[in-house]
Amino acid sequence: MTPEGRTTAAGRPDTLGVLGGMGPLATVDFLAKLVALTPATSDAGHLPVLVHAVPQIPDRVAPILTGCGPSPLPALREGVRVLIAAGAKAIALPCHTAHFWAEDLAAAAAPVPLLHIADAAIAALDAAGLSGATVGVLGTRATWTAGIYQDRLGRRGFGVRGLADTELEDTVLPAIALVKQGQTARAKPLFERAIAALLEGGADAVLLACTEIPAAFAGQPLPAGAIDGTEALARACIAWGLGRRRP
Repeated sequence: MTPEGRTTAAGRPDTLGVLGGMGPLATVDFLAKLVALTPATSDAGHLPVLVHAVPQIPDRVAPILTGCGPSPLPALREGVRVLIAAGAKAIALPCHTAHFWAEDLAAAAAPVPLLHIADAAIAALDAAGLSGATVGVLGTRATWTAGIYQDRLGRRGFGVRGLADTELEDTVLPAIALVKQGQTARAKPLFERAIAALLEGGADAVLLACTEIPAAFAGQPLPAGAIDGTEALARACIAWGLGRRRP
């Protein structure tokens, strides 16, 4: 076994397609983690990556919460089509809320797999020795309302906690907006407050279930008890890519 992968055969991994832009900084944070976590000793040891990052994809929150506004699904499907046409052999979607449409996108991508961020996050919880723990899910109201995590965590025996609505309004939602404005230093203490509230409320760990949240901590350690969903997705992509080297 070489440091770059699970095979000594010559060749490179298949190409990963990244459907990004939701938001732009979160996509960059995901790509940085993809590079930093890859066990490569040279350029050639990294994954080939195609990125489709279009920040003008319609808002994900309003269609989930109110059923109003244009659906982002046509634009997401088009992004999948572009990536597959360009040679992507798997799709990563570094946006938790957009996974509301994961089944539709997986169908549009078939037989190319969509690497689901919730499955990656649960694998990270297991790897951290947190199987069966009570997990605080910290993300947008739309991610919580859509049940992207509750069902999957419940089926695996985890307890689930969400943030009180008033605390969400006071911390997470304005902090996400600040990250999208490039004001990560102002967002960070609000996210720290929200993480602490979940831990004090009985959560054993807090899953950062919005890709804007870890972006606010870029280059800095996460609070104790926090699990980075973006990092989990990057690790899942690396495991997929390095397990599929082409001769």
